[in-house]
Amino acid sequence: MDQTKQEEDYGYGLFPERKRAQSSKGFIRDSLFTFHHRCQFMLQVAVDSSPYAKLLLNAMKSSGCKVLKDRHFSCEDCDGTVSGGFDAISSQIVLCQNNISQQSHMTRVVTHELIHAFDHCRAHVDWFNNYRHLACSEIRAANLSGDCTFSNEAARFNFGLKEHHQECVRDRALRSILALRNISRQEAEKIVDEVFDTCFNDHAPFGRIPHSKKDAKFASRDYENRGRYYANL
Repeated sequence: MDQTKQEEDYGYGLFPERKRAQSSKGFIRDSLFTFHHRCQFMLQVAVDSSPYAKLLLNAMKSSGCKVLKDRHFSCEDCDGTVSGGFDAISSQIVLCQNNISQQSHMTRVVTHELIHAFDHCRAHVDWFNNYRHLACSEIRAANLSGDCTFSNEAARFNFGLKEHHQECVRDRALRSILALRNISRQEAEKIVDEVFDTCFNDHAPFGRIPHSKKDAKFASRDYENRGRYYANL
């Protein structure tokens, strides 16, 4: 095994509570009850009201991967550079309670990580050994979660016209890979470029790029009605 593989922690260093014993984890949660309670409340609002989240949850249920809030979501303290993550080993979505303070941010993180969970459900994703699989899911998550909407990019003071959405998706996917894997920027850019067109154009389960909450509502409605035509034949 080479030194790079030995030093690779697959991003778990960003989520320190993933490495701690359950007893220690419980103590930390108790001591940070305010953060934890707020996180749980915002999570509930997101899954109850977001058309993005509702569609993804329905799609996962239809694919045989029903999501249970208490089992598949975990509010934890994280490194200050991340807002959430998908733990493929435990099939859990980690929500960084110390870094998410607004409902809109929570909804976006829940959506982003549910896209990873959906990919984990529907495909044989090799998260730990195949960088192209990881890159593809990161491209899809950035593209479909609302991460790169005009309003979110404007809030970051990132402006552009022609193909700005594509560049935002590419940049955010690249940054995620570099945060999670011990590889060079040059190698990460090459991997993203190799899979970008295919993964950018994979809009499942939305059927389109939901550029706004209104788009997501239409996509959710279409998904719920997808079988009615054939049922009435």
